[in-house]
Amino acid sequence: MAETLTPTDIQELTPRQRVFAIVGASSGNLVEWFDFYIYSFCALYFSSAFFPSGNPTTQLLQTAGIFAAGFLMRPVGGWLFGHVADRYGRKNSMMISVLMMCGGSLMIAVLPTYAQIGTAAPALLLLARLFQGLSVGGEYGTSATYMSEVALPGRRGFFASFQYVTLIGGQLLALLVLVVLQQLLSEAELKAWGWRIPFVCGAAAALVSLYLRRSLAETTTASDRNSKEAGSLGSLLKHKRAFITVLGFTAGGSLIFYTFTTYMQKYLVNTAGMSAKTASAVMTVALLIYMGLQPVFGAMSDRIGRRTAMIWFGGLATLCTVPIMSALHGVTNPWVAGVLIVGALAIISLYTSISGLIKAEMFPVEVRALGVGLSYAVANALFGGSAEYVALWFKQAGMEQNFYWYVSGMCALAFIVALRMPDPSKSGLLKG
Repeated sequence: MAETLTPTDIQELTPRQRVFAIVGASSGNLVEWFDFYIYSFCALYFSSAFFPSGNPTTQLLQTAGIFAAGFLMRPVGGWLFGHVADRYGRKNSMMISVLMMCGGSLMIAVLPTYAQIGTAAPALLLLARLFQGLSVGGEYGTSATYMSEVALPGRRGFFASFQYVTLIGGQLLALLVLVVLQQLLSEAELKAWGWRIPFVCGAAAALVSLYLRRSLAETTTASDRNSKEAGSLGSLLKHKRAFITVLGFTAGGSLIFYTFTTYMQKYLVNTAGMSAKTASAVMTVALLIYMGLQPVFGAMSDRIGRRTAMIWFGGLATLCTVPIMSALHGVTNPWVAGVLIVGALAIISLYTSISGLIKAEMFPVEVRALGVGLSYAVANALFGGSAEYVALWFKQAGMEQNFYWYVSGMCALAFIVALRMPDPSKSGLLKG
């Protein structure tokens, strides 16, 4: 970031300052999500180091369980960092969260294996993931709030969509690092020590993120932060309808998002029978296209309205999930798999491109970060974080198709919530 911006009222930010602020916040967001997702993408290689079972599905199930456990810390992170952001400023909250993510990644990078320290190895892996889950739980709500507040009025959908551009970019970068390592190292080397490299890279990248976030402008005023209602759970309870609405559409949105992103690589390998390298290549291309779709759908929401976009998401996701997952079950051609996945991701883009913004529009400034972060984190922990575990559980039980219907059912809930939610264009609480 080329300039240092001092704390100021949001109304005083120039368009140039707003763009710089979006870049700074989203760059840090990318590092956070790279660190978080590299765990899922590398699980194919390190699961046997921590869970020495001969059954690959059992190993992945145990690793996915720890991935899900990290999500259980998200509500705590959403509350803690939401309080910090509303009471002490968005910038301070985002700087702390990225440092915590760095610590968790570095810990995983140097962890001894089960062969070296026995059951302490998976226990320490769980501890590191809980630490990262706390960080990401706070990162989403604060960065979503911040980017929504600095976005240009009238183009908020477009600018706020860059949260998911960098979130997906973090996934994509994690996947690209894995693809490079797959080309440079043998499978034996990846399982022995190569899987540690991405975690070291993620920890180091946090230093760049910290530098960028140091120069962010603060979007809240001293009077906002000093209000006795700032960051208060009691004040948040005055906005129960907004909280429940966010819980409703986040449950379906998070579940389908993780199904077609982090879990999909394993699904192509473990169910469709693709090689790990082919599956990684398919997901790399699909995620790249998905990332580019976010500003397109974000800009579209500025024209058609956020509520309309959410209704289309819920309806299409409900109708299309089962057919797409069923087709992918027996796919052998990677090009066909890629087209099917991109089709699903285009539907999900109706939600992800405006996910943070539509939540921020529902809460007043004094509890905005807390409201966005906590409601998102609760639904995400229960449904998004458990997606891989539930999918693998159904597979192990011989009922894999039931998972498709489960995802479709939760998207139907999101559709109903979207139909009943207030129109943000008429009742939104963002200034400007």
